[in-house]
Amino acid sequence: MKFSYVNPTQIHFGQGQIAAVAASIPKDQKVLMIYGGGSIKKNGVYEQVTAALSDHSWIEFSGVEPNPTVETLDKAVAIAKAENIGYILAVGGGSVIDGSKYVAAAAKYDGNGWDILLGKHTVTEAVPIGAVLTLPATGSESNSGAVITQQSTQTKLPFMTPMVQPKFAVLDPDSMKTLPERQLINGLVDAWVHTCEQYLTTPVGAMVQDGYAETLLRNLLTLAAQYDNRDNNEWRSNLMWTANQALNGLIGAGVPQDWATHMIGHELTALYHVDHARSLSIIQPSLLRNQIEAKRAKLEQLGKNVFALEASDDLAERTIIEIETFYHSLKSPTQLTEHGDDKAAAINAVIKQLEAHGMAALGENQKITLEVSHQILEDAVK
Repeated sequence: MKFSYVNPTQIHFGQGQIAAVAASIPKDQKVLMIYGGGSIKKNGVYEQVTAALSDHSWIEFSGVEPNPTVETLDKAVAIAKAENIGYILAVGGGSVIDGSKYVAAAAKYDGNGWDILLGKHTVTEAVPIGAVLTLPATGSESNSGAVITQQSTQTKLPFMTPMVQPKFAVLDPDSMKTLPERQLINGLVDAWVHTCEQYLTTPVGAMVQDGYAETLLRNLLTLAAQYDNRDNNEWRSNLMWTANQALNGLIGAGVPQDWATHMIGHELTALYHVDHARSLSIIQPSLLRNQIEAKRAKLEQLGKNVFALEASDDLAERTIIEIETFYHSLKSPTQLTEHGDDKAAAINAVIKQLEAHGMAALGENQKITLEVSHQILEDAVK
């Protein structure tokens, strides 16, 4: 273990905390509020945010999609530049917050914003960001990463820079009250895989990171088991905080990280418009079976400490079955069906995209080559 860790995002957690936006943004900064399809106007969040901004000068930009596209976000970049925006307030889930991070960085760049995703431009400054979270899943509200899609080329790429780390984030569980069931389930699955990507690797004796990751995974199992009784503040609060902690940098500090499930899953989303979380539940079990020997020790640790399984020679195999059972209990798929009838063409399309995006050596050991990804997809594509 060797690492430097800080999380500078100030969290305002709990019911009624949207009001904290008023004191969190300097009054002399013009604010661009960015949100998605308009659900915040139906659940009271928009009204609370605008009330909090009553003493600020602000304008709004709506229409950020799930899996935000650069084509939409560049319109917001143009507004941010033209209006001399001094602060961005992202109001929504991970897609809105990720998209706002792109806008914040691209607004300070004279070139094509997609250069940021291609690694052609290093972000050295960005418009400050605050976030009001409405969908717990990605942890984007208190980390420095984002994933953006270029619709014209069906390309989905990540970028990461401390310049776009939100200055503050409001986590009010009441904002979840009107979320569709599918989005709540996606939040549970997304947080689960985020935790696994930083935990299901190889043992390095990181007791705090491992123990905390196992606590988060047990939380998610409990929340899934209590899903039918989810309409209460305690359930919502625990999901919101668990999803945040899964990807705020703490459990990944100083330990090996995987992220192969995400990289392959991104291609399913870009090509077949699969929900991000569902792409993860589709890929992960097949990937774990493919990589079972490299991951056996941590899979056994997961089986023992999270699923309470008894020791056996096939403990790792049984742990993967338990993970699949968890997904199925939430009706989240573990095989791709959106590709139509041509399995071979679907696999080849994903491999072609992985190769084009430089994803030819994935995983904590960089051993998941394009050939290995092909084998994983053989199992993951129905």
